[in-house]
Amino acid sequence: MQCLFYKTLDDIKVRCQLCPHNCTIPNEELGTCGVRYNDSGKLVCHTSVSGLHTDPIEKKPLYHFYPGKQILSVGTYGCNLQCSFCQNHSISQYCAPKNKKPHLYNPVDIINRAFNQNNCIGIAFTYNEPTVWVEYMLEIAKLAKQNSLANAMVTNGYINPKPLDMILEFIDAFNIDLKGFSDKFYKKFTGGKLSPVLNTLKTIAKSGKHIEITYLVIPGLNDNESDFKKMAEWIASELGPSIPLHINRYYPAYKMTKESTPIETLLELREIASQHLHHIFIGNVILGKGESNTRCENCGNEIVLRTQYSVKVVGVNNEGLCKNCGKAIPWKH
Repeated sequence: MQCLFYKTLDDIKVRCQLCPHNCTIPNEELGTCGVRYNDSGKLVCHTSVSGLHTDPIEKKPLYHFYPGKQILSVGTYGCNLQCSFCQNHSISQYCAPKNKKPHLYNPVDIINRAFNQNNCIGIAFTYNEPTVWVEYMLEIAKLAKQNSLANAMVTNGYINPKPLDMILEFIDAFNIDLKGFSDKFYKKFTGGKLSPVLNTLKTIAKSGKHIEITYLVIPGLNDNESDFKKMAEWIASELGPSIPLHINRYYPAYKMTKESTPIETLLELREIASQHLHHIFIGNVILGKGESNTRCENCGNEIVLRTQYSVKVVGVNNEGLCKNCGKAIPWKH
């Protein structure tokens, strides 16, 4: 598939302009993402579909975007970050052989599959980093919108402003994987930088599209309470206090062998975040009954009940108001 967002240079090199790496790619070589390939001065997307499954939308995780519904998830291979703790490294850090023909499903077939799934509201671009296969994502997303389906993107947010602007026209909901809240952490453990991700978050918030944030807590690396407090304050002031924050438990994966995050750490960070944000959820671990429920910001009435992926919307009336106090619930349900 022919790529967008690049410039041809001398000596048959190309400069990819999709993400902040701005890779200069020699002929017959791949960019940092392992996907975007220089084919004689033309940049092409060299990847295949790695997964196509129907999931509960809470699994993305998206808790305040059609809770209790299903969504058709599609992913490929590759990523523009190289996180040493990646939970999906088998697909995100995999580079297909250059001589292997990519296998991509016809977008029409993907749309038809979504229609044929019970309780399915649309398409989620997920599993690996959708940014690196943005052209294929856009082809599917445009067709989804034409057929009144919703589009969701689960992403690291590491993207340049121009392609982000194009994506915003077609994507309805985002879950941004915020890796940490220091540039030092990003550079050492992801191969990227923090500021582009923060800019992405601000741009999406300004657009009015739905956002949720996931933060994987790694013991001794990004669990500093002071940095976490700054992050919660930044989210509240720059994006709004109603943005859901998913504090996820880390498990050893890929190159990272540290022990799993203590439950006590997750609970302490949730307490810090709750001083600034209304909706904080702990993920990758099963806690007590009611821990994952959504409550009205105004009166505390339970709006959504969750037991793992069993979800019931109970506290919202047909007008989208809290049944207890009448406050408007501003998200899709």
